[in-house]
Amino acid sequence: MTKQYESDVLIIGAGAAGLSLALRLAPTHRIAILAKATLLESNTRYAQGGVSVVMDENDSIASHVADTLEAGAGLCDTEIVHFVVSNGPECIRDLIQQGVDFTRDKDTNGYHLTREGGHSHRRVIHAADATGLEIQTSLLTQVKAHPNITLYESHLMLDLVRDKQLGCVGAYVFERNKKEVMSFRARMTVLATGGAGKVYLYTSNPDVATGDGIAMAWRAGCRVANMEFVQFHPTCLYHPEAGSFLITEAVRGEGGKLLLPNGERFMPRFDPRGELAPRDIVARAMDHEMKRLGAECVYLDISHKPAEFIRSHFPTVYARCQELGIDMCAGPIPVVPAAHYTCGGVMTDRNGCTDLAGLYAIGEAAFTGLHGANRMASNSLLECLVFARSAATHISQHIADRAMPPALPEWDESRVTDSDEEVVVSHNWDELRRFMWDYVGIVRTTKRLQRAKRRVDLLLMEIREYYGNFRVSDDLIELRNLAVVADLIICSALRRQESRGLHYTLDYPESDDNRSPITTILKP
Repeated sequence: MTKQYESDVLIIGAGAAGLSLALRLAPTHRIAILAKATLLESNTRYAQGGVSVVMDENDSIASHVADTLEAGAGLCDTEIVHFVVSNGPECIRDLIQQGVDFTRDKDTNGYHLTREGGHSHRRVIHAADATGLEIQTSLLTQVKAHPNITLYESHLMLDLVRDKQLGCVGAYVFERNKKEVMSFRARMTVLATGGAGKVYLYTSNPDVATGDGIAMAWRAGCRVANMEFVQFHPTCLYHPEAGSFLITEAVRGEGGKLLLPNGERFMPRFDPRGELAPRDIVARAMDHEMKRLGAECVYLDISHKPAEFIRSHFPTVYARCQELGIDMCAGPIPVVPAAHYTCGGVMTDRNGCTDLAGLYAIGEAAFTGLHGANRMASNSLLECLVFARSAATHISQHIADRAMPPALPEWDESRVTDSDEEVVVSHNWDELRRFMWDYVGIVRTTKRLQRAKRRVDLLLMEIREYYGNFRVSDDLIELRNLAVVADLIICSALRRQESRGLHYTLDYPESDDNRSPITTILKP
């Protein structure tokens, strides 16, 4: 018999979006939070740079809005951009009251603000170079202490459960340690599952970023939008033992220069803003130079700054480089672009509501209209905080209208067996990530996308057959979700017959300026 749990609100994901939402709802509602791995393992934890917010007297909401719109290459929702940016300062004040220890400016005794790509002012508030970890740790401390919040680690969501009258009534979940399926029912369900960077061979994302929320919302009948816009972070550490370690954009914001292997600076040839151009421009320039030269990487150099400045501003990056024998105070850091952020996602309104009654999506899993064709640096955590706040308000106002759903149907394993072909899963996982990197990466062509589409169609068919015959496992669940997300990215990219923002294709190298920019919307 399937174990069943219930709560007023089920939050799937334990990053900044999910934790912020839980704390806002907990005083009056019973909350269950599901984390697919440990409580600290999320994209939030690895966000080094900070949160973009207007806090300097020389800055303005209008300027932040204008910078975001420019980075988004004509596809941002102007009203949503203004909504997010104008609500940012209050959300940061809430974090400060909750104990988040942002870095102070020694000269002014205010908060230190750094500048990143696409920003015209210093407006990124941060906690040294480990902002995400500081935010997540602070929020988790409060969540763990709250009597109305129950945390579940190592719980991987399988699928949402739909009711014809009520809409979303909960989810089936795989308990990874016990290898068993259980169900969680709730009046409201929130997807705060993060992005899908693991669909690519090289990514800055942790292993949990497998697009679970996007895939399950799609299977449940929700629309998705702008999935072709995958942001590649320009500067991931290039080293055989580095894994997916990110070199924060703040290194460039504080004067770091990108160099070719011969020491030549190249970014001014591509954009007058140099290293502080938006990420799509920097990543394409790096990709171009690496392919032109046959180089495995380029280099990021901030060694012209005083050593104490480097160690105090970038302690996390400095320590990791030292572990690998790289002294960033004395010389450049080898870097490469890697998949970093999913700009598209499950379509929502400004309250986080999806197409399915009772289901919300916030954070990277959602498409809100904020990022357009390219996310501006450090707007991601801002989006998490603002939409957690607006979703909490909406849920509180409407949850009384929804009764607790009845017990969910039993999970049926009567016609499946244990697999003796796990190698199929591992091979398909590797094939998927490789052809996505080769064919659906920084620079695309129609022929490459069509090749990727043929391969993903075959994989989806094999996965459906495998899923129907064998008991589920961690790798199978994630592979199933990744394949769905890969297909959504490919289909969206094939529809966009122009180059815009993060989507660059050699067959259509210019933006189509003869008509208004169109958001790519896919319907199940």
